[in-house]
Amino acid sequence: MTEGAGIRVDYVPDGLTATEAGMWQAFRNGSDYDLRDGDPAVDDPHGEGTWGPERSVRARIVAWLLLDGPPALAGRVSSLKLTGILITDTLDLAGGTVVPYVELNGCRFEKEVLLPEARFTTVRFVDCSVPRLEAARVHTEGDLHLARCRFQGGVRLTDAHIGTDLMLNQAVVHRDRRGRSISADGLTVGQDLQADMLESHGELSMRGAKVGVSLSLRGARLTNPYTRLALNAPQLTVERTLYLTPAGVGNPLQSSGITPARGTRVQRFECRGGIRLDDGRFGDAVDLDRAHFVLDDDQELSLRRVQTPELRFLGDRPGRGKVILSGARIVNLVDRWTSWPGLGDLHMGGFAYENLVPQDAFPLARRLEWVAAATAEYNPEPYERLAAVLRNSGEDEDAREVLLAKQRRRRETLPLAAKLWGYVQDWTVAYGYRPGRAAVWMAVLWAAASIAFSHASHPPVNKDGHPAWNPSLFALDLLLPVIDLGQAGQWRLNGAWQWLSTAVILLGWILATTVAAGATRLLRRS
Repeated sequence: MTEGAGIRVDYVPDGLTATEAGMWQAFRNGSDYDLRDGDPAVDDPHGEGTWGPERSVRARIVAWLLLDGPPALAGRVSSLKLTGILITDTLDLAGGTVVPYVELNGCRFEKEVLLPEARFTTVRFVDCSVPRLEAARVHTEGDLHLARCRFQGGVRLTDAHIGTDLMLNQAVVHRDRRGRSISADGLTVGQDLQADMLESHGELSMRGAKVGVSLSLRGARLTNPYTRLALNAPQLTVERTLYLTPAGVGNPLQSSGITPARGTRVQRFECRGGIRLDDGRFGDAVDLDRAHFVLDDDQELSLRRVQTPELRFLGDRPGRGKVILSGARIVNLVDRWTSWPGLGDLHMGGFAYENLVPQDAFPLARRLEWVAAATAEYNPEPYERLAAVLRNSGEDEDAREVLLAKQRRRRETLPLAAKLWGYVQDWTVAYGYRPGRAAVWMAVLWAAASIAFSHASHPPVNKDGHPAWNPSLFALDLLLPVIDLGQAGQWRLNGAWQWLSTAVILLGWILATTVAAGATRLLRRS
């Protein structure tokens, strides 16, 4: 029998070690081939314990079984189930079609695993130590499990197609030579991508990836001190929800979103490095509940042009760096004021949202600070968006306060003359957003002018046909620039009284124009 000649054998070939012969028979029987010692310290695939020939098999024998292995025994289904085994040399299945079920638990790989363009039904590597996994364009009909594995030189899943679930729970992945921990650009996952409590040391790249149900990074820790991005996932599509939320540490891992039992230790999602989710599409939500971000000054949590029905911005306020929401389109914004960064570190140009669902106390004063933080230079759009949302939810008074704040912010950008005129409008009728002030000013000015003119010398212009002198009507006639009460043109005032009447006329015009501006805004809003 010549190995690799394509001839299927139904006996154990010559040249196999005793360990390999046992694996061969277990493959035909479909049983688990377990070579653990029983000592947890020795059996730890990530530990310092030495595994000798009695626990070692050659990678080419493993490949032989998977690509051209013997038939199963009668009434059995052939499968490769290995536990506690060292696989020496490079396991190369590139371009191959693997029909048997594959499950490796607690195994060590001496060298990298090569799976590019290979096809599998279901393959599970659980708690294995792997120098590097190269699996670009790999195709599975079922799951690909890499849970609790440790990869010293990164994982490549570029353009891979996973039929159902991709599992990376509690995996530890270090960067490759290009600085990436996981390269998964163009990845397609049929159902869930679960990476709860993943440890990523380098850039996790998922550009243009597609996930059929949810993408969970609950309790994950992403760290990249080498470049700007720890998570680089522009144009990511997730049909349901992206979870960057806590996980309950226990056995089993509690990551379903259910509140952990009392006493369970909770590990939050933590990212030390920038996050880029630009142009992402999320069918249900992006959930950042209790997420912790550690950014440098030049790093960002970027959600540019993201579209999702709900954004749960409930993480810790980043101490440094920027939060970018420019062009994002959200239906429900669930947030708390302690999550947002301060002045200059928040950008919301073109950010559209329809409903505000604040958590905890989020008074209007804080909401105005939120808008101000996003407009280091005056921009009316965030104010107008907030006012529209408040008005649509029936909070008209708060909406007017927001628009008043917008006018006050705009005033600071105007030249001196326009700025002074703005102060007058603010003091009198608050730019028309508090029209009740006009009535108060008019009443005060009318009362003062009436008292003053009651002491004025007032010879009539026409001695024969003038009405009776009435200082109150005279003051009101001067104060109302449009209405003629038949008093202002009938009496002649001299000296300081003439200057006073002129001042009353000017103040009347000022009040009239500000009231007209306020009425115009009210009609426009209605």
